Order: sequence, then C-alpha cells, then structure tokens
Amino acid sequence: MPTVTVGSGETLLFGRSPHAAIPDGDPDAAVRTSALVLPRCAPHVSRLLGELVVGDEIARLRWHGAGETQVSSLFDAPGGARRVTVTEGMSLLLDEGENQLAVMRGRRGADGSFEDLTIVVDVETSTPEAAPRTRPDLEDDDAGVTAPAPRLVPETREWFVALALAEPWLVGTDDYPRPPSNREIYERVLGWHGYAWNLQRAQRVDDAIRSISALAFGPRDDPFRAGAGRAQNVRFAVGRRTAEVRLVTTDDLDRAERAAARRNVPPAGA
Repeated sequence: MPTVTVGSGETLLFGRSPHAAIPDGDPDAAVRTSALVLPRCAPHVSRLLGELVVGDEIARLRWHGAGETQVSSLFDAPGGARRVTVTEGMSLLLDEGENQLAVMRGRRGADGSFEDLTIVVDVETSTPEAAPRTRPDLEDDDAGVTAPAPRLVPETREWFVALALAEPWLVGTDDYPRPPSNREIYERVLGWHGYAWNLQRAQRVDDAIRSISALAFGPRDDPFRAGAGRAQNVRFAVGRRTAEVRLVTTDDLDRAERAAARRNVPPAGA
C-alpha cells in the first residue's frame, strides 16, 4: 500500500479508480485534492471509496463506497479504542492516532479469491511548516464499471443455509444473537423452500456452512482452515460475517418468506 501524507486544507480521494472525482471546475480545489489508487482492489470495490478531508484541527472521513466499512481507532481514541461501521454517505471524525479502515472482501488475492482490504490512516498534529506530500504516479488501469460483489446464487442450497444461518443478524431481534442449530437450519430451509436437500443430515449442513465460510472470509481468514475455537464460536463468526458482507440480505429473507407464504396459501374454494 503506498503512503500518502495529507496536510491541513488538503483532500485525499481513494478507491479503485478515484481520479474522476477530482473537481475540474474549481482549479483551487483541484490543486488541494489528490487521488490514491488502492492496489489489487477487487472489481466490486467502488471507484471512489472514501474522501479524507484534513482541516486545521480535524480529519474527516466521508464514505462514498457502495459497501460498508468498519473503522477502528486503535491508540489515542478518547476513552479507549472504538469500532464503528460506516455506510455510503456517512461522515466520521477520525481520532488522533492510528485509525484502521477494513473494507470486507475488498482485496483480490493472487489466486483470485477475495480478502479484507485494510487502510491505515494515522492522524497526528504537526508544526506549522508544510507537511511533506507524496503523490504516487499510479496507472489508472482499472477504471471499468464497478462489478457486483460476489454473492451466493439465489435459491440454491447454500443460499438458503446462509439465509438461515445469518437470520439472527439480519432481523436484529437480539443484541447477542446465537447461531441456529443444524436442526433449526433444516426446518427453516424446509419451511421456505419445501425441499431441503437432505439437510436433516448434520453433515450436509456442515458442508454448506464450510462453503459459505470460504466465500465470506476468503481462504486466508477462513476460520475452518485456521481451526480456531470451538465449533459453536466458528459458526457464530460465519453467521455474523455472512450478514456483514451481504452474502444474503434482508431483501433475500423477505423474498424467501413471501415465496413460502404464497406456497402455503390454500387454493380458492378450499
């Protein structure tokens, strides 16, 4: 990742191909604005992810990416470290010290898989002298239209299992949701679809969850490959991650519920 120093009164645009967002109608603003192409971005990452605006006493992040990002302030945050989720159109004042931005599945690995893309913004005060500034001369070789993020094929076995697994996080009915059991997943899929791909067998459910985990985390961070923690903890992590990276969404859940309701409506005159 290239290093760029941005001083007071300057703006840094960053993303897969952010140069088009540099203002061309205001020469003064254009001089104060630089663009940073993030290397090895996944094709579904927005061309303009974020806008870092530095003032005399503040550093403000404006998020423009279609997906959400998690921002962690690690060192000098007031009252200790914090972690917040920022979505498109939101702004956030960054704390002094190190701030990490995690773009989930935003980096393309050498094998074609997707990993989390981490961007570090270190906010520090400086003397009135002009801060050094580096503007890397990176080729804009990825200026194509933003591709859709990797998703599960709707109404497949893995899609339904992911929907049942992530449902507690999608509906937000519990501050501390627990992952559903194999039996609960089977019953939810059967209720939505009427056919459950032999998911009454626990091994079939486990196999589907492993496939979902590989897509949600990528091979490097897949908890099944790392062998981390108890099985219940791994399932919790996979369920939450599945909802966070939107492998399935609340719209998908509504779609499954409506399809089940239509299938269960008795025929006219019955």
